[in-house]
Amino acid sequence: MFTFEQYLGFILFLTILTTGFWLMIFLIGFVVPYWLSGNLIEWFKEKKAKKSE
Repeated sequence: MFTFEQYLGFILFLTILTTGFWLMIFLIGFVVPYWLSGNLIEWFKEKKAKKSE
């Protein structure tokens, strides 16, 4: 009656959607804050070095 081939497109769509969702969560939760905090630390170091000169 039903074959597995009928659902391959749907399963592929769900896989891509789920992968994209978790990638977005990873980027928003870890990568962006890490990048921002690193830039802020470098900015403060540069300000401190300029002030001490």
